[in-house]
Amino acid sequence: MAELRTEEEQLEAIKRWWKENGTSLIAGVVIAAAGVFGWNAWQDYQAGKAEAASMRYQQLLDLTGQDEMDEQARQRADELVGEITDEHGKTLYADLARLLDARLAVEAGDRERARAALEAVVEGSERDYLEGLARLRLARLQLAEGSAETALTTLEGVPEALAAQRAEVRGDVQHALGRADQAREAWREALTLADERDQPLYGVQLKLDDLGAEEATL
Repeated sequence: MAELRTEEEQLEAIKRWWKENGTSLIAGVVIAAAGVFGWNAWQDYQAGKAEAASMRYQQLLDLTGQDEMDEQARQRADELVGEITDEHGKTLYADLARLLDARLAVEAGDRERARAALEAVVEGSERDYLEGLARLRLARLQLAEGSAETALTTLEGVPEALAAQRAEVRGDVQHALGRADQAREAWREALTLADERDQPLYGVQLKLDDLGAEEATL
């Protein structure tokens, strides 16, 4: 009887505990389940967005990869760039779309649009390498527009991964400013870095040769 009474007391204790804590326990389980469901739903949503961005960017590549783009293709490319940057603004695809948009703008002679696209990557990208690419192209654009000193400032933010390319463009800028010694130094640095990192730079040696020829005729 003592054992039975003990079991009955244990059962009553369990009942009392459940009465006091059962509701909160169920609520905790429900909340935990909802959290798992919510997290999975969020993951699915993000995966869906990434897939949509990837598909749009692939369409953009297909359009711009044509030998010649007609007006309809250019208009569709513009639309895709807008869709990618508006709906997927902080993604890799948005950065790539802006860089591609800048290239198309330069080809169309629209420097203002190209500059805006490149500045958007410089100011908003979370990826150092892509920001560096944008800075290199922006510096070249600024040089073409006659803003050589501004181009030098733009190059300061280019990361070390693009040091050889940075040195080449810096040489171009120094040459445009009439600073032959600085241009030669920068181009030589570009060749050295390119050789050390196995990153071929085409045309830099020719620039050095031409600079020597220029000085020989002075």
